[in-house]
Amino acid sequence: MPFLESVAAAAGDVPALLALAPEAGRTWPHPGDGQTVVLWELLASVAAIDVAAARVLEPHLDAVAILAQAAREFPADTTLPFDAANTSWGVFAAEAPGARLEARSAGAGTLLSGSKPWCSLAAQLDCAVITAHTDDGGRAAFAVDLRHPGVACEEPAWIARGLREIPSGTVHFDQVPATLLGGTGWYHGRPGFAWGGMGVAACWLGGAVGVARDFRTGLLAGAGAGREPDQVALAALGEADRTLTASLQYLARTAGRIDDGSLGSGAGQSTWSEAQRIRGTVAAAVERVLHLVGSNRGPGPLAFDEPYAKRMADLALYVRQHHGARDDAQLGRLTLKGDCPW
Repeated sequence: MPFLESVAAAAGDVPALLALAPEAGRTWPHPGDGQTVVLWELLASVAAIDVAAARVLEPHLDAVAILAQAAREFPADTTLPFDAANTSWGVFAAEAPGARLEARSAGAGTLLSGSKPWCSLAAQLDCAVITAHTDDGGRAAFAVDLRHPGVACEEPAWIARGLREIPSGTVHFDQVPATLLGGTGWYHGRPGFAWGGMGVAACWLGGAVGVARDFRTGLLAGAGAGREPDQVALAALGEADRTLTASLQYLARTAGRIDDGSLGSGAGQSTWSEAQRIRGTVAAAVERVLHLVGSNRGPGPLAFDEPYAKRMADLALYVRQHHGARDDAQLGRLTLKGDCPW
């Protein structure tokens, strides 16, 4: 596929990847529009090439989908004062102690003031979908032009060894105009919120596929040089295969349920609980593949094979967007209420 070839050529070059983002936003399907499996396959394929590339493109595609969802539900309220189709986008929805972004009504519009943490690549992006606290005590999403003079991006002390080209820092807003997307509670309450979380899991899984391919390639290279893989290595490759295959099938089945409308339509089962299952299952699969491959390949490739070492470090950091036992506890609360398929 030519686009994936362009991703491979641009890997490691954030401006080049951001230049590809508008094309993906215009041509790739949106979740829930009948081709969710195609979207997730594309995201996974990008991550299998380069995890950081997926970390660049996925938020842009999520933002484009959010804008489309808002425009369908609130067509009279989502006209943007800038060119959304030909710009690069992020999605900034994290919260942190000591950082608070406020949205205040100003005549017929809204102004954002305050600080927003964990804004990846903010200094290099054109626009963002961003959540802020509203006058009525809730939170809402807004579209904002990051090039406005009231926007100041901190230079983060980004010491991470993974995703080194994707720094995440705090952005400060001073009376920055913003376009409301859907009203208070809409961003977190729409089905697309869960769909977006599953799309991130597709990226994690694609990264793990890349790691497993590195492992298989290494075993084949060793065999070609007369070092046949032993039973331990073959067992690790076999376990990686069934772990990845099970998660890939789960994602594909869930994508089909999103598109046919059956996800979340059953008695007592919500879209969000399924998103938590998907994310937890994929995160566990990724962690297992990282362990299997890392323990079998040993320190040599981590020390001397730059693409492999980068992939391992990038994926280990990216998958930490899943909060482990805390996310399982949230799922457990839903399960206790009967929000489960069993």
